[in-house]
Amino acid sequence: MPVQDLTPQLRTRLNRLEKWVGVFVTVATLLMLAGLAFYFRNEAHRKGWFLTKAPFFVYLQSGGGIKPGDHVMLMGFSAGEITKVVPEKMYSYDNNGKMVNVYVEFIIRSPNIGYIFNDSVVKVKSVGLLGSRYLEITKGGTTGAKNIFPTYMENEVLHKLTHMLISPTGPHGVYTNYHGALQPYWLQVEEPPDLSAQMDEMLRSAKNALPAILDMTNQLNRVLNNAALITTHLDDLLVGAKPIVANMGAASTNLALISGTLHETKGALGEWLLPTNIQNELVRLLPNVNSTVTNVNTNLVSIVENLNKSLENVAGITSNLHAQVQANTNFVTGVNKTIIDSDDLIQGLKRHWLLRSAFKPKSSPAATNQPPAAPAAPALSPKGAESRRAP
Repeated sequence: MPVQDLTPQLRTRLNRLEKWVGVFVTVATLLMLAGLAFYFRNEAHRKGWFLTKAPFFVYLQSGGGIKPGDHVMLMGFSAGEITKVVPEKMYSYDNNGKMVNVYVEFIIRSPNIGYIFNDSVVKVKSVGLLGSRYLEITKGGTTGAKNIFPTYMENEVLHKLTHMLISPTGPHGVYTNYHGALQPYWLQVEEPPDLSAQMDEMLRSAKNALPAILDMTNQLNRVLNNAALITTHLDDLLVGAKPIVANMGAASTNLALISGTLHETKGALGEWLLPTNIQNELVRLLPNVNSTVTNVNTNLVSIVENLNKSLENVAGITSNLHAQVQANTNFVTGVNKTIIDSDDLIQGLKRHWLLRSAFKPKSSPAATNQPPAAPAAPALSPKGAESRRAP
C-alpha cells in the first residue's frame, strides 16, 4: 500500500519507526567500525606492523619443522618471526666454508634489536615429538669475545634503522648506512640433528646393541639356572648336615663338661692326661733317672780326661818323631836305599835257577792260547856271572 493511502496516524508511527531503525543501523555501523579498529590495532600490535624491524638470515642443513610465520625467540619471548624459508643453490657455502642447504630469513622487532650483537648465535631447537622446530637467538655480549658491537643502529624517534654493522674491526666497528636494498645481517647457527635423525641414530644404536643384550640375557638365564641348581644342592647339604649339627651339639655339651671339670679341679688337666698310677711310677722313676744322669755325667768327665791324656801322649810321640827326623837328616835317604836294595834282592831271587820255579806265574786259559815265548837265557850261578862280567 502506498504511503499516501495511509492515515495520518499510521504515517506518524511509521516515521517514528524509521527514525529508530536509522538510529539502530547507525549505532550498529559505529560499533562494527569500532570493533574493526580494535581488531586492526591489536593485530598491528601483535605483529608489530608499526614497529622497526631488523632483517637477519641464517643457513641450515635442513628446513624440516621450520616454516614462514613461526616465532623467533629471544630470552624466552617472541622477538620476531620467520619470513622466508627457501632451498639454497647447489654447492653453496657459508662464511665459514661449510656447505649449506637451506636459506632462512627472519626479522627482529624493536626494542629487541638492541640485544642482537655480532656474537649472537641462532640455535635451532626441537618442539615435541612431531618434528617441529623453532629458532632462538642468544643475547649478545655474553660470550666474552672481543670486538663486540650491535648489528644494527636504530633511530627510536623516527622508528627506522640507520646503520648496519659490516665488520667488527676498530674501536667502534665498521658500519654502513642502512637501506632496504642491503642484504640482511648473517648470524652463526647451531643446528643439532633433527629429532627424526636422532631417533634413527638411537634405533641404529639399539639395533647394534641388541645382540649384546640378547647375549647378556642368555648369560643371566644361565646364572639363574646355576643359582637354582646351587640352591637345590645347598638344600641337600643342609639336610645332610642335620646329623652333624646334632653331633656338634653333643660335642659342645661334652666340651662344656670338660671345660667345667678343668675349671673346677686344681690340676685337672694333668690328672686327666696322666692317671694316678702313672704319676706314682713317674715319682719313683725320677730319682733313679737323676742318679743315672749324675753317674753318666761323672763317667763322661773321667772319659774326657782320659781322652785328653791320650791326645797329649800322641802329641808327645809326634813331636819326638819330628825331633828325630830333624836330628837325623839321612834317615829318609837310608830308608829309601834299603827299599831299593830289597827290591834288587827279590828280583835276583826270581831269576835264580834254583828259586825260579817258586816265582813262576800261574797259568791261565788265556795264557795257554798265546804262542810260546822265546826261550829265556839260562840262569848262571853267581860265580859264572862274575866270570862273564870279567873281561
